[in-house]
Amino acid sequence: MPKQKTHKGLSKRVKITGGGKVRRQRCCGSHLMSSKNAKRRRRIGSTAIVNGLSAKTTKGLLGK
Repeated sequence: MPKQKTHKGLSKRVKITGGGKVRRQRCCGSHLMSSKNAKRRRRIGSTAIVNGLSAKTTKGLLGK
């Protein structure tokens, strides 16, 4: 049987936590920060947990 390959683009964008959850970066954090308020900038700086069917699909693409 051939081995399943890891989706390299996705593996650079997400990490799997110790408990098996999928962590990702939030959007809108690369530029134009002066127009965003401080609360929004803090939220953008933190990571988010992928949940639901998206998490299952993501783990499948990573081979986990």
